[in-house]
Amino acid sequence: MSSISALNALLGSSNSSSTINLTEILQAALGASSPGIDVNSAVNAAVSAASAPEQTWESQLSTLQSQASALNQLQTNVTSLDNDMQSLNSVTGPLSARTVTSSNSSIVSASAASGTTTGNHVVQVSNLATTASWTSGTFASGSTTLPAGSFTITTAGGSPTTITTDGTQTLSDVASQINSDKLGLTASVITDASGSRLAIVANTSGSAANFTISPSGSTGFGFTQAVTGINASITIDGIAVSSASNTVTGIIPGLTLNLLSADPGLYVSLGVGPDTAQAAAAVNQFVSDYNTVIQAINAQFAVTGSSEGVLATDPNLRNLQSDLEGVMSYVNKPSSGTTSVSNLSSLGITVNSNGTLSVNSATLNNALSNNFSDVQTFFQGSALNGFANTLDQQLTNFISPSDGAFTIDLQSISSQESQLQTDITNFQQNVITPLQKQLQSQYSQAEILLQQLPTQMKQINQELGFNSSN
Repeated sequence: MSSISALNALLGSSNSSSTINLTEILQAALGASSPGIDVNSAVNAAVSAASAPEQTWESQLSTLQSQASALNQLQTNVTSLDNDMQSLNSVTGPLSARTVTSSNSSIVSASAASGTTTGNHVVQVSNLATTASWTSGTFASGSTTLPAGSFTITTAGGSPTTITTDGTQTLSDVASQINSDKLGLTASVITDASGSRLAIVANTSGSAANFTISPSGSTGFGFTQAVTGINASITIDGIAVSSASNTVTGIIPGLTLNLLSADPGLYVSLGVGPDTAQAAAAVNQFVSDYNTVIQAINAQFAVTGSSEGVLATDPNLRNLQSDLEGVMSYVNKPSSGTTSVSNLSSLGITVNSNGTLSVNSATLNNALSNNFSDVQTFFQGSALNGFANTLDQQLTNFISPSDGAFTIDLQSISSQESQLQTDITNFQQNVITPLQKQLQSQYSQAEILLQQLPTQMKQINQELGFNSSN
């Protein structure tokens, strides 16, 4: 078979999607300006034409990925808003936080746990709790060898412990021995301009941790008691209290007193009230996170050119927008009596034309300072069933890990992505890759045959008697 016949047979058997034209090939073989076949271009053109279904799938996959990304971000934003609502509805949240003011913080200060009953208390500090300590006589240094001898440490409620030296130990050795005996004491070597001494201090304050050392004074190692351990003596609302620590808890539920100095003739007033600063911060955080959600929704419905956001057709987005708008009109209707905070407007929170919220700080702070209980009731209701719970329930319908609308949306998108990716992979393996190999082989053979054509044509011309003159 001649090269021309072989070339015709080869190209005739190639894939119908080939863009190679036999006439153009022969023109090239007989002297066209660009002889031969660009094999890679020919193969790529044929493969590209055959890849049309895959390109459609990839476009669909890209759209799904964009939808998943936008939905995940929206779910994150909604979750932050929902966390705000749960916090505002919590009995240990910012609306239950307390602050304590002291009429003389140099005598006593205090802190209060969430939910501590508000009110005033009067405290009198007669004396502070002290921590027992003893010091030895002075030696040249901590490494000075001590004379042979002994001393006995007796702790309250404990058995006496005797420390003995045989003339080889130093102050540091004795300190280590006392610490290893675990007597509830800490021994250390103190060095100053006069020399070194052994200091022994109780690990806790109060009379129960007081201890003695004998012999003391000029005998033995010259121990003297620096501080006697005693309890703090105070009165709280006229009730006498003894405390081993200067941090007093348990007397008034939720209240912790910090005793700083004593003045038996001075009465200190402590006021326990709502932490309005923390409450204001929580309300402002709610407004900020709400606005983030609304702005994300608005961005999906905004038209750019002739298209909207990737979630604009998702009905759950419209549902979320509608639910949020509905909750913003929530009204607190107490079962009895009246309230100064019946809606968001009472807190200085208003809805803007684009659906976002604005806060009038003066109005909010006034409500928190003068009508805190009404603010708390608005958010928490009579039984944690107020505004915060209402919005929380609406948001949970979208972000619940088990059956939230967004959760189901994301599961559906993930399933579609997985199927498309499988289709693309199978199409590549079963159609595109074999076709590419086939065309590469066919067009490479055609290129070889084309390279042979000029020589064969010259031979034919010679056999037929043709030359350049005729």
